[in-house]
Amino acid sequence: MNIIGIIASPRKTGNTAWIVNKILEGAKEQGAETQAWYFSDLDIKPCRGCWGCHQGDQGCVIKDDMQKLNDAIDQANAIVFGSPIYMMQMSAQAKIFIDRLFARYSPRYSPYFKEESAAQKRLILTFNQGNPDSGLFQSYIDYTRHMFELLEFAVTEVPVVTGMRNGPAQERKDLHTVLKDIGSSLVAERSPE
Repeated sequence: MNIIGIIASPRKTGNTAWIVNKILEGAKEQGAETQAWYFSDLDIKPCRGCWGCHQGDQGCVIKDDMQKLNDAIDQANAIVFGSPIYMMQMSAQAKIFIDRLFARYSPRYSPYFKEESAAQKRLILTFNQGNPDSGLFQSYIDYTRHMFELLEFAVTEVPVVTGMRNGPAQERKDLHTVLKDIGSSLVAERSPE
C-alpha cells in the first residue's frame, strides 16, 4: 500500500508537518510505503483560470511541480492532506493545491459516473488550529470535506488538532498514539484490489 502525505503549510517543521508525518508513521509501521510532500519544497503556481486543461488532452498548461505531485497522487492508494487553519480557513498553499486539482478532478455533481483515478482514493483531511474550541471552524471543515467528496475522494477521517497556541503538537503526548492509530487504521481498512 502506498500512502502520501501532502503538507500544505509554509512551515516545513511546524505542527501540520508533524501531524501528517505522525499519521504516516502509523501507516508505515503497518507495512505501507509512505512519502511526504512539503509545499515549502515545491514550486506550485496558482491556477490561471484559463480552462486550457479542459480543452483537449494537454492537461494543465502550467508546467511546475504540480505534475510531480499529480504523479504521486496517481500512484497512491491513500492521501493524508494537512493544512493549518489561517484566518478561519485553509492555508494559501492548500488553496493553490485544491484549485490546481481542477485540471484533473473537476466536479461532475453526479453520483452515477466515477473515474477510477479519484473514486478509489481514500483521503484523510487534517487541520490544526490555535484556538482550543474544536467546533469553532466546524462549518468550514465540513465544507472542505464536502468539496473533496465532490471531487470523488473518499474522505475517511477528519482529525482536527486544537490549542496550538499552547505549544507545539509534538509536545502533546496524547497526540502521538491517536495520530499513529489513524495511520494504522488506514492500512488495516484497506479495500481489496
